[in-house]
Amino acid sequence: MMRRTRWLLGFGVAVVAAGTVAYTLYPGKRSDAVLDAISNEVCIVAPATPPDPASDLPLIAPRAVPAEARCPVCGMYPARYPRWAAQVIFQDGATHFFDSPVDLFGFMNGVGRHSSPYTMKEAVAQFVTDFDSGEWVAAETAFYVRGSDVLGPMRDADLPAFGSRESAAAFARSHGGKVLAHAEVTPEVIRPLSRNLHRH
Repeated sequence: MMRRTRWLLGFGVAVVAAGTVAYTLYPGKRSDAVLDAISNEVCIVAPATPPDPASDLPLIAPRAVPAEARCPVCGMYPARYPRWAAQVIFQDGATHFFDSPVDLFGFMNGVGRHSSPYTMKEAVAQFVTDFDSGEWVAAETAFYVRGSDVLGPMRDADLPAFGSRESAAAFARSHGGKVLAHAEVTPEVIRPLSRNLHRH
């Protein structure tokens, strides 16, 4: 009983201390604004999946998403969302998997914030899943639909990807939205679509 009391007391002190720090750093802000500011400063990154030494896949070939892989941006499990999954492969063969194209783009727009061991220059290939076929498509050649009524894995707006402009246009006719080429998916497009990205 005494040990539990001490633990509860310690926990209470920690909560009060955290609140005091937040109030000091962000005076005069509403509590949700304070929490938002703090959460945007903290990024716990899921480790990249190391290369499989037994695999005969070429370095730049897309990999199957392991069940245990976690998205380095949001922490979700991409294998649970096969129509949305994306990946980036680095020159050492390690791979980060993402639960959606939005998180892939957000990661690539700020690799240093999400995975300090790697830089943009070390990324050798990026893939997204064709929303219709479920096949991997090079992210640079894919087309994306912004603003459709189809929600992504986080139940937010996302960017379903397609291997051709025609497929993306057909999807947009059915579900609304605008077709974008890879070069049109800028940080300004991505930022309002993700609650997980830093707002620096």
